[in-house]
Amino acid sequence: MPDHVHLIFTPLVNEEVSEVYPLCEIMDAIKGASAHKINRLLGRTGKVWQTESFDRVLRSSEKLDDKIQYVLDNPVRKGLVSGWAEYRWLWYREQENQYRPEMLT
Repeated sequence: MPDHVHLIFTPLVNEEVSEVYPLCEIMDAIKGASAHKINRLLGRTGKVWQTESFDRVLRSSEKLDDKIQYVLDNPVRKGLVSGWAEYRWLWYREQENQYRPEMLT
């Protein structure tokens, strides 16, 4: 989206402490790396992302289909494309025995 990003992912486990990486650490890493690259590509410096984020942790898979569909349909709702598969900035990774785009349409 031109003004925000949606991510759906499963956090990795930090093997040293046998815990899932905290969402704040994951988001800091994503924002830091992407801001650096965005600024380099645009030939500028400065802040790219807002400090806060609006996150939601799903504790079970019961609503995961709904969340995936929401993210896929977001550029359609905003009038950027007529179908989610047309949106060039959408990256969807299929995993074995997981969700596939054709399951969602």
